[in-house]
Amino acid sequence: MKNILAISMMSIFTLTSCKEDKKEVKTDLPVTEVVDTTPEFTNKAHELIYEMTQKVGDYSKLMSKKDVVYTYTYQTPDGKTDVTTEKYIFNGELSYGKYTKHERSLAELEGTIEQGYDGNEYWLKHEGKVLTDSVYLKRVAFNRPTNFYWFTMMPKLMDPGVIYEYVKEQTVEGVKYDVVKVSFESTNGKPKDIYQVYINQDTKLVDQFLFTVMDFGKADPLLMQLEYENVDGILLPTKRKYKASNWDAEVTEDPWVLVNWTDITFNNGLTKADFTK
Repeated sequence: MKNILAISMMSIFTLTSCKEDKKEVKTDLPVTEVVDTTPEFTNKAHELIYEMTQKVGDYSKLMSKKDVVYTYTYQTPDGKTDVTTEKYIFNGELSYGKYTKHERSLAELEGTIEQGYDGNEYWLKHEGKVLTDSVYLKRVAFNRPTNFYWFTMMPKLMDPGVIYEYVKEQTVEGVKYDVVKVSFESTNGKPKDIYQVYINQDTKLVDQFLFTVMDFGKADPLLMQLEYENVDGILLPTKRKYKASNWDAEVTEDPWVLVNWTDITFNNGLTKADFTK
């Protein structure tokens, strides 16, 4: 089973950062060991999630890509748009982004926004100047692991500490799904997010999932629908849209929030220096 780092939950908000002035820093990263063996399944739901990761590409396969660079575009129903260049190193879960457009994320900061996580510290820059405002940095500390988790979510559903429960079989628009509840062990007593994934019985892919955002007090679910793209042998849900729902995946009449990942490239030769302020 893949012994990989578990990370905090997800969300629908983003920020970014980039690295222009590189300093001399240690480039050695902590080695995350990935053991590629078939796990002992705790139940049917666990096995279904495992089968899904074998279809999309498990975390060991993702780790073999070393790093990724891509463009993240997020548009709310009122037309406000964020466009960021995201960069991650999978080993150590380093995260970096640069906002060239941010009409909804820290819109009061005109111009380029950069943010990052270098393995030890979260940081934020505006037009090249380091910002230390605690409110801004709290947002960075939420967004960096969140953006990383969104990208790696499917293989990371096999992380240690994940709890699986088979909910039901459900037919949606003529497609039969196995519905699996995914929750997470809490180490600090705070409520963790819940996912309810809809695994297509034919393709073994998660076509949609319900999720909460407990960091923002959002216990009522949102429904995310997905379209996949094969990028260098890994199936990634590059086209995404979500809106409010109930736990039966019945959505409201509200318009969708649209999220797209484009220009995805693996193995870019990134180092820790690319993630420092």
